Amino acid sequence: MKLYRTDQFVLPLPADHRFPISKYSRLRERVVVAKLVAPHELLVAPAVTDEELLRAHTIRYIDAVTLGRLSPREIRALGFPWSAQLVERSRRSSGATLEACRVALNEGYAVNLAGGTHHAYADRGEGYCVFNDAAVAALAMIAEGRARRVMIIDCDVHQGNGTAAIMADEPSVFTFSIHGERNYPSRKECSDLDIALPDDTGDEEYLSALDRGLKSSQQRFSPDLAIYLAGADPFWDDRLGRLALTKSGLRNRDRLVLEHCARLGAPVAVAMAGGYARDRTDTVDIHFNTVSAVVEHARADS
Repeated sequence: MKLYRTDQFVLPLPADHRFPISKYSRLRERVVVAKLVAPHELLVAPAVTDEELLRAHTIRYIDAVTLGRLSPREIRALGFPWSAQLVERSRRSSGATLEACRVALNEGYAVNLAGGTHHAYADRGEGYCVFNDAAVAALAMIAEGRARRVMIIDCDVHQGNGTAAIMADEPSVFTFSIHGERNYPSRKECSDLDIALPDDTGDEEYLSALDRGLKSSQQRFSPDLAIYLAGADPFWDDRLGRLALTKSGLRNRDRLVLEHCARLGAPVAVAMAGGYARDRTDTVDIHFNTVSAVVEHARADS
């Protein structure tokens, strides 16, 4: 079982920046202390190449990010100030999901301890998302002949709008997003399957809707690989969430997704996606529970 980290690539963010960048290093520390995997299974992924990025993104956008030529408007939409560290971290994060997919296809499961940057479009970034790691990884697996059909299961509280747009005309990739109806982004795209939930949706209603969505997806698409964007932000005390799931409900969500993929016989690569709890420890707890659930499933299947 392999886990991929990117927390050592630190971003020079202002002290008042809203993005909780420290959650990644704290998650990695929890994983190490708990000894979820052997030390040699906690890895640093290579940076994604331009060739791999070009399957999901335009050359103009890749060059603008790489060379620091984003316009002020593009930087505002992205939410991060440009820096060389941002470029390196973004390439590494996409590389981590790509490597997790390759390993999952061989070993059944793998995890990116970051990733889930699903708001990035082919030609622009949005909402703290520079490159769309799930789209890059899915298209790489198809191009490399490792998978014929990939399902992206997006349980972040915000719709995976960039992923839906990139994959709109890609029949080999099925996109399923379950998210808050009134949450960001204000303008939603059309995934292959969208489930939009009202504010304050709790555990029981959420899990029932997710179960229906997974069963509906299964009837429409049979994947060789699943990419699961977990998301800690459906949590009831998330600053940007608007739903009302408990930590127990989110653990059950992870189990539901992993058991569904196991029934399909589909390997699973997992990315953490969003999480902005008022108490950052809650976000780390939820991400850690997701990683623990994946490790447990991997051991049970071995």
